[in-house]
Amino acid sequence: MSETKQTSKFSQFLKRKDIVFSAKRYGIDALGAMALGLFSSLLIGTIMKTLGTITGIAVLNEIGAYAAAGTGAAMAVAIGWALKSPPFVLFSLVAVGGAANALGGAGGPLSVLVIACIAAEFGKAVSKETKIDLLVTPFVTITVGVLLSMWLAPPIGAAASATGQLIMWATEQQPFIMGVLVATIVGIALTLPISSAAICAALGLVGLAGGAAVAGCCAQMVGFAVMSFPENKWGGLAAQGIGTSMLQVPNIVKNPKIWIPPTLAGAITGPIATMVFKLQMNGAPVSSGMGTCGFVGQIGVYSGWVADIAAGTKAAITGMDWLGLLLICFILPAALTWLFAIPLRKNGWIKEGDLKLDL
Repeated sequence: MSETKQTSKFSQFLKRKDIVFSAKRYGIDALGAMALGLFSSLLIGTIMKTLGTITGIAVLNEIGAYAAAGTGAAMAVAIGWALKSPPFVLFSLVAVGGAANALGGAGGPLSVLVIACIAAEFGKAVSKETKIDLLVTPFVTITVGVLLSMWLAPPIGAAASATGQLIMWATEQQPFIMGVLVATIVGIALTLPISSAAICAALGLVGLAGGAAVAGCCAQMVGFAVMSFPENKWGGLAAQGIGTSMLQVPNIVKNPKIWIPPTLAGAITGPIATMVFKLQMNGAPVSSGMGTCGFVGQIGVYSGWVADIAAGTKAAITGMDWLGLLLICFILPAALTWLFAIPLRKNGWIKEGDLKLDL
């Protein structure tokens, strides 16, 4: 009986503190927020540095470097925000994110995700439980987070990096099979309410595998934008094509068949990217999972070209490079998705209004 009471009290405590142990809270809410932190730091920093290189405006490179330096802190604070952390916990996560990202190495984003979630929940648990909350909550949040960073971030980062390296190695060895798999899986993740960008960042997915990921994401975004044009017109084309295909999730729930054309398109453009054009993402790994969202995927590919030229591993940007980028990211996804949708519409698998968005 006493155990039941204790369990009940603990459940009430967790409810009062808004501590929810669930896959949605950590795998969707926190992961998605982490991507926002990445966008607001590393991604925008990469874009600014690329613009600085193109224009020759040195200050843009400097601004971009400062933005990228705040990556760990930005991710951790975004995660804390998603977990509904009170102010002292939220601000203390700046130190936690910096430590986890630095000690996690190439797999820093995954380290930040795991450690920031744990530190935030500990901080929430003690928040406003004492009269010296000003000291207790930051002390607990930072101590738990930094100690975990010292103990767990290196192995978590190494595991994430090794997984990413394995995927990239497998793509080099089997560009057709892995081109299909990576493009399909990452593309599906982009449309689902989880973050393909955060996944690519956590695994450090670049190279040919990154190129396949870009292909799959572009297929989803451009594919849905073009396929749903009769229903959504220009507003829908922009919202999905340079916004997100996630807008179609409610319609996918109602009729999963509408997901077939863009997914098939990605399964085709993925291996074309890896085998024909050798499209590589050698920019920031987060760009691999962005597709055409704000044209971040394309900017990432371009920044990778520039970096490769500076490193001496690429002679120049060729016409074939630009042709591959245009075909993989825009032309083929649009054409293939539209073609695949025709028989589905004729057979009644996709009906008028199935792709309508409330814009």
